[in-house]
Amino acid sequence: MAVYLGIESSCDETAAAVVRDGRQVLSNCLLSQIETHKKFGGVVPEVAARQHLETINHVIAEAVAASGLGFSDLDGIAFTAGPGLIGTLLTGMMAAKSLAWAHDLPLIAVDHLLAHVAANFINTDLDPPFIALLVSGGHTQIIHFRSFSEGEILGKTLDDAAGEAYDKTARLLGLPYPGGATIDKLAQSGNPAAFKFPEGVVAGYNFSFSGLKTAVLRCVEKLDTPLPLEDLAASFQDAVTRVLVRKTLQAQAETGTPAIVLAGGVAANKTLRSLFDQLSPVPVYYPSLQFCTDNAAMVAAAAAFCGKKVDLACGVYSRKKD
Repeated sequence: MAVYLGIESSCDETAAAVVRDGRQVLSNCLLSQIETHKKFGGVVPEVAARQHLETINHVIAEAVAASGLGFSDLDGIAFTAGPGLIGTLLTGMMAAKSLAWAHDLPLIAVDHLLAHVAANFINTDLDPPFIALLVSGGHTQIIHFRSFSEGEILGKTLDDAAGEAYDKTARLLGLPYPGGATIDKLAQSGNPAAFKFPEGVVAGYNFSFSGLKTAVLRCVEKLDTPLPLEDLAASFQDAVTRVLVRKTLQAQAETGTPAIVLAGGVAANKTLRSLFDQLSPVPVYYPSLQFCTDNAAMVAAAAAFCGKKVDLACGVYSRKKD
């Protein structure tokens, strides 16, 4: 059995977790910076990096203590190598590298997007092959995983990612950051048929959301105040989730995979989950809400299954004994 300490610092969450065999979470500690960045309407990279620097040692110590284990019980230390903000990523990398050196443990660099997919391995028996819909921050992708080390991107966004479209739409509606959760909450009380927003028409399994954001803007400009925020949110969300579900189901049908996996922050979206549950002919996996957004348990889970794979992780480091 392998036990990994995972460290996540790609953006505005400082997190550390200890996970056994990529499935069982022994501890999961996180400090969010949302309240800090809310007043700016988004993440300020320099501020985020400084807060990571101030809190990361405390979070790591808390995670190790909460696991009931010591560093001598670990089989390796995993950290998020990217994509993410350079300053924040460096903070996590240096903390992990220092600990690996001090305790003579392997250091495993994990791709942030792969880690979101690996969050679905926690508390499940999920194994490839499967189709993954990854909707995280600036990324929207449909990936066919044939094995833990073989992932083929079938389609991706050609402009704005779905998460970016949520945040930009929330800003033009005057809603607070983070926009995705706010829109999802409002949409539950709205009418998704109130406004007919267009779906970006692009070839294959690719996506386009920049036109949708513009369509919402043009609609708002014609409306009187106060704006019908619930209906606008529901109609916007319907346009996003409709195309995400349709193309993912098409990919599953074409590949014949026995499962669909949702990954990333938008995997927490209630409407998206509900549509997949209603329409998918195969089982649909999505992480519990605490593992949808950035967290360290997913990093440790990814390390257990594919951290040493060159194409899906950024390498392995370990100090040579004297």
